[in-house]
Amino acid sequence: MSAAAPSLLDLPWLPRLSGDFRARLQAAAAGPDKDRGRALRVLANENVGLNQAIALSRALEPVRAAGGAPPLSRVKLGLVSNGTVDFVKPFLEAAALRHGVLLEIVAAGFGQVMQEAIDPNSAINRAKPDAILLAIDHRGLPFQGAAAAGAAWPPFEHGAALAELTAACDAFQRNSGAMCLVQSLPAPPQLLFGSLDLGQTGTLRHAVAQFNATLAGSAAARGDVLVDVDWLAQSVGLENWYDERYWYIARLPFAQKALPLYADFVARILGAMRGKARKCLVLDLDNTLWGGVIGDDGLDGIALAEGDARGEAFRAIQAAAADLRRRGVVLAVCSKNDDAAARMPFHSHPGMLLKESDIAVFVANWDDKATNIERIAARLELGLDALVLLDDNPMERALVRECLPEVAVPELGDDPSQYARRLFAAGYFESLAFTREDLARADQYKGNADRSQLLETSRNLDDFLRSLDMRIEFAPFDSVGRKRITQLINKTNQFNVTTRRYTERQVAAVETSPAHRTLQVGVRDRFGDNGTIAILICDVRADEWEIDTWLMSCRVLNRRIEEAICNRVAADAKAAGAHRLVGTFAPTERNGIAADLFERLGFERSGDPDAAGATRWVLDLDRFVPFDVPLAEAPGDRRVEPAAAD
Repeated sequence: MSAAAPSLLDLPWLPRLSGDFRARLQAAAAGPDKDRGRALRVLANENVGLNQAIALSRALEPVRAAGGAPPLSRVKLGLVSNGTVDFVKPFLEAAALRHGVLLEIVAAGFGQVMQEAIDPNSAINRAKPDAILLAIDHRGLPFQGAAAAGAAWPPFEHGAALAELTAACDAFQRNSGAMCLVQSLPAPPQLLFGSLDLGQTGTLRHAVAQFNATLAGSAAARGDVLVDVDWLAQSVGLENWYDERYWYIARLPFAQKALPLYADFVARILGAMRGKARKCLVLDLDNTLWGGVIGDDGLDGIALAEGDARGEAFRAIQAAAADLRRRGVVLAVCSKNDDAAARMPFHSHPGMLLKESDIAVFVANWDDKATNIERIAARLELGLDALVLLDDNPMERALVRECLPEVAVPELGDDPSQYARRLFAAGYFESLAFTREDLARADQYKGNADRSQLLETSRNLDDFLRSLDMRIEFAPFDSVGRKRITQLINKTNQFNVTTRRYTERQVAAVETSPAHRTLQVGVRDRFGDNGTIAILICDVRADEWEIDTWLMSCRVLNRRIEEAICNRVAADAKAAGAHRLVGTFAPTERNGIAADLFERLGFERSGDPDAAGATRWVLDLDRFVPFDVPLAEAPGDRRVEPAAAD
């Protein structure tokens, strides 16, 4: 094992720059429109410095002006701070590109947080951003209170600081409708009492700690998103995080060398907002999950024993993978190996923490890894951009990056004790919420793989669907399912007819709105519970219902579920006195699979497409004949999905 681990400040999971960056950037920017977004993202997947980040930022300007580039998702971000953000912006744009986001930043002037928030005509509020980042540290909030009579010094307390931050978020929400990203605060770099500071009421460190402890719950309750900058600073050390020289010279709130890491930390949250977080960890075996080569060394020769430093390092990798599976990440195996030999440690080695049943798709053969990874994605019905490959072999990593640039492939180095740390530090599996649905996701995708195998042996699709014994469950939106509903609205890109995005607060507002009807839809079959797989929001008018939002998980496509949903919505609308059901399809670079939805369901197109290409469709409810579908409505007419514990 190597003597020292590289600092997270160096983003060690990213490969170093290769070739002539400027020439590669020029070629990517000049390429066909359909390839430009993907080519620019490939460049951002390398460890870029300030000059490269600035060059990428400039190359993105015409892409934004042209309306975007697939497969990137657009995010408009408001940025306010008590510090200077000029150096942050290019790193944020480059990091966002790495996480699949085409970022447009609208920044406020230095220190103009409350002014920007309360003015309805401020630059940020006028821009109507998707999110607003309040990049504020302890120097930008009122921690110091008034001195009491006879007090030795003015006390520090967190209440006024939290109230000011909350007031800014309320004003931004009121004036722009955007969700707020609020930062926890790194501890101040100096201690007044030494170790006593943390427990001494009235010190700045104590007040900041109280602020952070309160902020996490406050943000969750309000539907805001926490950016845990306190953890980020702790992970690299406060000595590396703060650099007072740059604060006094340029009002940089943290050291310049921390800019790339901070930008990546924020960007992965923006990616998660757009459904870009990865869903599947693909694991190599030899010298990745265990030390040695199972085909050569046999069961007794591979390193997995407790009490052995090398073996425990590999067990830690397995423990990390098991933890990820428990929180909903799908595990797959991709190994150049004989299948029987590759499976042997999973059921015969006492040191194995992972079991074969934990693996949704197990591929072990002598084909190249890029081809096998494509097979894994197809079996799981996931896009390649949902996969992360963990592989100790630099040649295999390079091959997959070259052939499948959508797949995330972290650099690992030569020390297995660092593999898990790098995997987690890269933030591939960032999450904005955690629900019971997330806990079940790994099992759901394993069920997908089992269904896929069943389909291959079925005589036809109808036989296959009948054999699944499907049950569909409908319920209106409620507080229990709100986090999952918001999660789906903001991350579903493919089967999504309008791709409208709503915050948790906006979702809560439609729950009780008499002008709306809502549905959360779940499906169960003999392989298990698929969880909440579809969301609908309808605008209710006297004579017609108009579908504002209809999205579905791609994992349940080709199971005639959309027909069952249409039956239910049409019946509800007709019972309420409506004569028409209206839908709109607004095309994006990724929702082509939903383009013919309304036509397949018997809607008729009304008029020509608008300037953005959106088409309007109308279903005559007086003539509608319900579809005969091979799934029954579950009794109780309600999804029962308790929220996960905090």
